[in-house]
Amino acid sequence: MGFLWFNGLLVGGWVEFIEEEEDRLLMKSNEDLPRLSASFDTITPSHSIRDGETIVSAGGTFELGFFSPGNSKGRYLGIWYRISTEVVVWVANREAPIGNHSGVLKVTDEGDIILLNNTNSIVWSSNTSRAPASPVVQLLDSGNLVLKDGNGNNLNFLWQSFDYPCDTLLPGMKLGKNFVTGLE
Repeated sequence: MGFLWFNGLLVGGWVEFIEEEEDRLLMKSNEDLPRLSASFDTITPSHSIRDGETIVSAGGTFELGFFSPGNSKGRYLGIWYRISTEVVVWVANREAPIGNHSGVLKVTDEGDIILLNNTNSIVWSSNTSRAPASPVVQLLDSGNLVLKDGNGNNLNFLWQSFDYPCDTLLPGMKLGKNFVTGLE
């Protein structure tokens, strides 16, 4: 047992390391501590997130990760307000829950955002049509999950969750048809 350090910063209290897997430590933490999340808001082809890990928007308003609503045993990838984890504002795999805690969210070198299960089958995909030179997925403070080219214009999104709303409208979302993308 000991303190959990991440990039030289203390990010948690007592933690018991239970297993080392590849380049990650699987850990069991004190239930009284808040959920641990790294201090980044992006995913790249060289960095994915697994069930139990989250990313947080730069201003700390939104968090993306895996969750199970209510008494459901299915696992979903979603975005929620950090102040109230029960207010989920977007869900990727709404029609295809993952049956266990094996989910992995990745961005491919071709620029697709994919959600994999324990057999590495694709459960959900962004189906991006344009390939960026340097794909980056970022969770914005608006709650919008975006795919962009890390080398290019930061406002030219190749894919964004705001184009695929669920049952929650957030400021900045638009209703109706986008005549540029053809999406409704």
